Amino acid sequence: MGKYENLAQEIVRHVGGKDNVISLTHCITRLRFKLKDESIAHDDVLKNMDGVVTVMKSGGQYQVVIGNHVPDVYADVLPILGLEERKSEQEEALSGNLFNRFIDIISGIFQPILGIMAACGMVKGLNALFVAIGLYNDTCGGYLILNAIGDGLFHFLPLFLGYTAAKKFNLKPMIGLVVGAIMCYPSIQSGTLSAGGEALYTLFNGTMFESAVYTDFFGIPLIAMDYTGTVIPVIFVVYFASKCEKFFKKFIPDLVKFFFVPMLTLLVAIPVGLLIIGPVASFASTIIAEAVMTVRNFSPMLAGAIVGLTWQILVIFGLHWGFIPVYINNIMTNGYDNVMMPFFACTFATSAVVLAIFFKTKNKQMKEMALPNFISGIFGVTEPAIYGILLPLKKPFIISCIAGGIGGGFYGAFNFRKFMMGGMGIFEFPAMIEPDGSMGNLIVAVTGVVLTMMIAFIATMILYKEKDSENIEDHTISSDDNKTESSSTTESRNRAVKRIQIASPMKGKVLKLEQLHDDAFASGALGQGAAVQPETGEVYAPADGVISTLFPTLHAIGMETDDGVELLIHIGLDTVQLDGRGFEAVISQGERVKKGQLLVKFDKTAIEAEGFLTETPIIVVNTDDYLEVVESMDGNVNPGDSLLTVVQ
Repeated sequence: MGKYENLAQEIVRHVGGKDNVISLTHCITRLRFKLKDESIAHDDVLKNMDGVVTVMKSGGQYQVVIGNHVPDVYADVLPILGLEERKSEQEEALSGNLFNRFIDIISGIFQPILGIMAACGMVKGLNALFVAIGLYNDTCGGYLILNAIGDGLFHFLPLFLGYTAAKKFNLKPMIGLVVGAIMCYPSIQSGTLSAGGEALYTLFNGTMFESAVYTDFFGIPLIAMDYTGTVIPVIFVVYFASKCEKFFKKFIPDLVKFFFVPMLTLLVAIPVGLLIIGPVASFASTIIAEAVMTVRNFSPMLAGAIVGLTWQILVIFGLHWGFIPVYINNIMTNGYDNVMMPFFACTFATSAVVLAIFFKTKNKQMKEMALPNFISGIFGVTEPAIYGILLPLKKPFIISCIAGGIGGGFYGAFNFRKFMMGGMGIFEFPAMIEPDGSMGNLIVAVTGVVLTMMIAFIATMILYKEKDSENIEDHTISSDDNKTESSSTTESRNRAVKRIQIASPMKGKVLKLEQLHDDAFASGALGQGAAVQPETGEVYAPADGVISTLFPTLHAIGMETDDGVELLIHIGLDTVQLDGRGFEAVISQGERVKKGQLLVKFDKTAIEAEGFLTETPIIVVNTDDYLEVVESMDGNVNPGDSLLTVVQ
């Protein structure tokens, strides 16, 4: 059930029901219905409904104003109407390049569990530390419980990712959770299957993909795999399941959709996932492991650098598991591993980059994330830092990979080895003492860590830029000096406040919101701000930040500034109906922009010739997060002139 499904059902009912709706689109703040008969819609009921700002009728559309979460409501209205969300070619083009889309998907899937991942990683590391210093042993009940707390999420990671990936791919979240649970189900794991007896036969015998088959699925061989703790298989299976669900929804009657759609989705997606998707992901890991072995035979230093450089990328895709058999086999047969161990540098490269961000950032939320992720990384658990900080910021992720590559090359050149399995992060050091008790290999380990962390920390401090917020620290709030103040008022007035300046995004005349010919904007229901009647057809960034939303019709821009102010720049009124005619985007969604950077061009004359007003509201969407939003000036403004002051 979608988050807004109840609201969606009430909206559909009060616009006259499913049969009264000809079509539905949405812009950045409102649902735009075309109704057969607007007179049977219940205007007053909708206006007073929780979750609805107001109702407007314009341009042949019945507009239900929702606010900035309108895409979520729209997504829940569509299935009630029996419609599918249409994604235009223009929207596809604006969705960013392949790398940005990949980052958006991975970040979106991991974002909900980052905090608990960091917490579990810290518990896991502390538990290992207490055992290492002899506080208790690894057989006592206390250790077992703490280990369960630290390791539970990582062991059953497919369950969590199944749920979050389902939300990202618009699959019913509970179906995603079930997909993750099935992939962790004991009887389909490789160890359980192999414990049942001898293999029936072996596939790809004599190749790097040699795989034992212990059972089959109605005659189709099931390759034994262990999916606990993996990442990529469950994400791909959930993505495939989302396509299956959408397909079955087209044909299953409404009367039985509730249980038939999820049943058929699972019956198709799970066999395909276990028979094809999972094994293909594992074979990709095997290819990478074999490639590293080939390079190592040519140059240990080069192989170490490649492992160190690419390890975190492999972690993101879950392909690092292909190295585990190589690692175990080397220790069991040679008494040490020197193929996989160059990755050890990456753990500390990640930690050092996160530590540098902690010292450099002025973003409170980023500081709160950085410190526990640094500690977790030192203890050997880097996933929270990778998914939560480095990957979204991009440049720090690249720095950590390069530093890891340098450290890995150092380890490869000095034949760095690990002699025992077990331990993570700093707790792996005891396993690096040579069997005869000599410390040469341990010295190499420590030297590599220090070298890697220094390179990563210094490079991040130099190369990572975070624009300081433009604000004024003012220790008084102006008021009528003749007024008598209580002590609490005086205290409030004398505290420091942060004033964030938002520049005008265009040249023109400043208007108050209440002057706009649109009740939703004029009432301030969508947020406080100001408007500009433009003289020219250019829109510039009013602050440094990220373009969070660029609507496919290009008439509306959502932006989050580096200070956390969420802005909406809505070019004209009802201009969504132009379907992009007269607009040209210079930037794309997800792009970081600088204050004064050109965002969108529009043909003011052509838009007005088609009967549309070009007055442009600039709204602080998260107004409730601030003490006050004040217009900075009246009259005419140029791009870059102060338009709003946001008081925090």
